[in-house]
Amino acid sequence: MHPSATALRLAVCATLMLAAPLRAEPANTAPPAAATKTAVLPGDDFFDYVNGDWLNSVEIPADRSGWGVGNALIEDTNQRLLKLIEAMAAQPADAEAKKIADFYASFMDEAGIEAKGLAPLQPLLQQIAAIRDKGELAKALGGTLRADVDPLNATNFFTENLFGLWIAQGLKDSEHYTPYLLQGGLGMPDRAYYLDNTPAMKKLRGQYQAHIAATFKLAGIADADARAARVFELERRIAMAHASREVSSDVLKANNNWSAADFARKAPGLDWKAFFASAGLGEQKKFIVWHPGAVVGAAKLVQSAPLETWKDFLAFHSVNHVSSALPKALAEQHFDFYGRTLNGTPEQSLRWKRSLNAVNMAMPDALGKVYVAKYFPPESKQRLQQMVGKIVDAFHARIDQLAWMAPATKLEAHAKLKTLYVGIGYPDKWASYEQLEVAQDDALGNLLRAERVHTQQQLAKLQQPVDRGEWCMPAQLVNAVNMPMQNAINFPAAILQAPYFDPQASDAVNYGSIGATIGHEISHSFDDQGAQFDSKGLLRDWWTAADGKHFKRASAALAAQYSAYKPFPDLAINGQQTLSENLADLAGLAASHDAYRATLAKQGATAEADQQFFIGYAMSWREKSREAALRRAILTDGHAPDKWRTATVRNMDAWYPAFNVQPGQTLYLAPKDRVRVW
Repeated sequence: MHPSATALRLAVCATLMLAAPLRAEPANTAPPAAATKTAVLPGDDFFDYVNGDWLNSVEIPADRSGWGVGNALIEDTNQRLLKLIEAMAAQPADAEAKKIADFYASFMDEAGIEAKGLAPLQPLLQQIAAIRDKGELAKALGGTLRADVDPLNATNFFTENLFGLWIAQGLKDSEHYTPYLLQGGLGMPDRAYYLDNTPAMKKLRGQYQAHIAATFKLAGIADADARAARVFELERRIAMAHASREVSSDVLKANNNWSAADFARKAPGLDWKAFFASAGLGEQKKFIVWHPGAVVGAAKLVQSAPLETWKDFLAFHSVNHVSSALPKALAEQHFDFYGRTLNGTPEQSLRWKRSLNAVNMAMPDALGKVYVAKYFPPESKQRLQQMVGKIVDAFHARIDQLAWMAPATKLEAHAKLKTLYVGIGYPDKWASYEQLEVAQDDALGNLLRAERVHTQQQLAKLQQPVDRGEWCMPAQLVNAVNMPMQNAINFPAAILQAPYFDPQASDAVNYGSIGATIGHEISHSFDDQGAQFDSKGLLRDWWTAADGKHFKRASAALAAQYSAYKPFPDLAINGQQTLSENLADLAGLAASHDAYRATLAKQGATAEADQQFFIGYAMSWREKSREAALRRAILTDGHAPDKWRTATVRNMDAWYPAFNVQPGQTLYLAPKDRVRVW
């Protein structure tokens, strides 16, 4: 996935992140061979060589934890979306357009939200207060289950509900959708935030408990400090049962098939029948439990922890989750912890950006359909389809040239490429929001109803055939994704524009930028995770034993290379945690370079052309982060920070003559030490 996205890609349901611009980025046209005035040599720090002047001049906007070309493009996209919504409000073309406009208006009505105060929140709190026993608690917990999480695309995602739900085809059944149950119940990003004993984590724990108490107080809930202490301790105990990120990303450990009857026996303590009935899964017979230890641990806590503690847990997370639709004091308290404290962001985004985010999350396809009609011309789609075809051809050629890969393994690798679904711009079918009720003066109600409709749509898939062409990203998202279980890729329209793709730029820059991204997503089909799935998306070992060993050795070398990078003296990149993305970066860049070289077949490759290609790649990773956000990303993100993603050029033979990189320079690797996987 691209910069703002998440670690691994079995599927994804991503939300758009809003950005505030300092200034818009220029189109990514062909830069000069030396793109910076700084004295750094490309062989010492290629990222700074290309982006040094930009890094020295750019300022991170006050409402952002970081800034880069992707953020600027998001900002441009959001400005376009705002104009579209304003036009719909003035003259809605149909019922769906009116729903978009009314949903946006409900979040923009700050005065109306303030006037209502806590009244819209009371039905939620009253339902929780009325829980009388653990059976009713099970129903309440089941009622919070939302289809809003994907286990291998969950970097920086944490569900506050006790469990997460994902609906996808089975790991070994490509014909039927299956519900996956995942660990959850945490208000901080990861178990490490609760269990690591570093001074920084200890400080964050105190700040989070203070946030819980402040939220209780602002919601008018008495005895806030004592309740906050109980909620935090419950979450800490939940975290103790959670799987680590490394274990969670191992799909072979996730294929735990449970029948509905198994839950009471394997995870006693929770009334599972009541839980699933309330969640809309009462008739479901089969599940996959991604994190069995967490499910067992949580069920034990339902039994052992006092009922009042669980009610406090539900009350806090109910308020915390919907704070964007509540009075200003609660919204600001939420930002104070999740924005300022966790990410170091000084200021909250403007109201219109948060309102747009709410619409994007509630009605992504409705807004995407309008966006595509206005801003994604057919000629762009046609040119990108041609690029995709050339890069796929390059992958075929690279597979043929692999001396270490056996014919049987190559056969299935080619089959994966031949059957790969590549979605360009937008889905073939748009989601319907006919069932969504939207009121112009009910922000909280709109938010909750939209979540229910989304979950109902996901649950309805359990009665439908698997759709390999289903999109998991809206067209207006600046991102891209590979889904090995579908053997499919999505490239939303919003990322297919300058600076990532510029119709006016040279092929060198476009192949170095969007071409490398296309290659990145294709190569995820063959990284340490994607390679475990065959051409039908089934979890199956299609490698010979010797091929598997070679792949693991090459992958281990790349993991070691990245583990040697230390963005801070006390914090290194985790090469294993970032391995999938690093493999995709390297293989994708190599395939895109091959495809670009093929376009030069008549005139021949030149050092200048290669310079433009690699500079285009480095420019596409321009990003500057606040320290708190960068530290959090290193701990929790499946991607290496962008500066070090750029450093993968050191594994490319063509990069060395293009920039006269010599032994003794920081990034120099002897040919035998350059990692070569695909």
